[in-house]
Amino acid sequence: MKVFGFAGYSGSGKTTLIEQLIPRFTKRGIRVSLIKHAHHTFDVDQPGKDSYRHRHAGASEVLVTSSRRWVLMHELRGAPEPSFEEQVKRVSPCDLLLVEGFKFAPIPKLEVWRAVTGEALLHPNDPHIVAVASDAPLETKLPMLELNDTDGIAAFVLSEVGLA
Repeated sequence: MKVFGFAGYSGSGKTTLIEQLIPRFTKRGIRVSLIKHAHHTFDVDQPGKDSYRHRHAGASEVLVTSSRRWVLMHELRGAPEPSFEEQVKRVSPCDLLLVEGFKFAPIPKLEVWRAVTGEALLHPNDPHIVAVASDAPLETKLPMLELNDTDGIAAFVLSEVGLA
C-alpha cells in the first residue's frame, strides 16, 4: 500500500483537491482509500438514530452495516488518540492511501497553500513535504504545482509513490 499525504491549513483547498484526484486515480484502476484527521468534536452519527443512542448509552464501539456500506464508530472515552501508524493498520488493503490532515506524519506530502488563508508555509519546517501546490507563485526550492492543474498533480502523486 502506497501512502501520500496532503498538508495545509483550513481553507487551503485540500479536500477539494483530493475530491478531484480520487476519480483520476480510480479511472486508472487504482484502489484508493483515505484517512482524514478531523477536529476533536466531529461526529458522523446523528441524534435520534439507534447507533447514536447506543453510543451515548455507553457502548465503546458501534458497527452499523447494510448491503451497501458499513461503519465502525469507536469512542475513545478518555483514552489517548491512536497514532497515525495505528490508524493506517485499520485501513483495508488498497493501492493508494491518501492522507488529509496529519500535518506531522512522516509520509511524503504535498503542501496545499493559498495566500488567502493568511497562514505561513509548512514546508520550511516539514522535511516530508515533497512539493507545493498553490494558486500563486512562491519562492521555494521544492517542485511547484499549479493548484488548478489537477491532472498534473495526479501525475506527480502517482510518480512520487511509484504508481505512474
